[in-house]
Amino acid sequence: MTFEERLTISTPEGVDVEIRLAGLGSRFVAAIIDVLIWGVAIIALLAALGSVDSGYARALTVVLVFVTIFGYDVAFEMLNAGRTPGKAALGLRVTRNGGGPVRFLDSAVRNLLRVVDFLPLLYGVGATSIVVTKRNQRLGDLAGGTVVQRDRNPAPVLPATYSAPPIHPYAAAWDVSAVTDDDLAALRRFLERRADLEASKRALLASDLAGRLAPRVSGPRGDESPDFILEQIVAVKSARRSGGAPP
Repeated sequence: MTFEERLTISTPEGVDVEIRLAGLGSRFVAAIIDVLIWGVAIIALLAALGSVDSGYARALTVVLVFVTIFGYDVAFEMLNAGRTPGKAALGLRVTRNGGGPVRFLDSAVRNLLRVVDFLPLLYGVGATSIVVTKRNQRLGDLAGGTVVQRDRNPAPVLPATYSAPPIHPYAAAWDVSAVTDDDLAALRRFLERRADLEASKRALLASDLAGRLAPRVSGPRGDESPDFILEQIVAVKSARRSGGAPP
């Protein structure tokens, strides 16, 4: 039995994108790395508050331990494109079921249910769920609508999955407001993987994506190359989401 499976996602543009799902082994190793990191933080916290003998100190310790355990995963998944340090080291990341970026509520739900996945010991429930579910999901993933996927290569802790090119002066005024977050995720996925595609397939996918998205963007003349259109949509949309370009 293999625990490394592939999942084909149909994007809103009608293009099928294949991702590799993370298996039980890689997820377990990533979890060990993360536990070691936040475990050190908790030990330091207990050492700092252990000398204070009061009910308030004990209550504060319990709260801070919970915040550390819960907040660790949520913070990294929000700030680092779905990657905790452990997942980054193994080349894994959390995404929504449709392949889009994980949102705060998704991450909060999947990590709150970690306490159930941990039962009865050492992620017994979670490990069983990963093995028996079609998308290798633990209970937290099922509830949060998320999957853990493999990137092609292990990633550093704080990079973007795709670095958009500079905005071309001609494209700076394009209106990309009709391009959704799911559209953007699909475009990023294609652009970061296009070098691995056969030339004819890459050209066909680029032309199809550009043909579907260009009519929803105000500004392109219609004589641009598909790759230019896709790159500039991502560049302009990303910049405006981060406040780096005029709306």
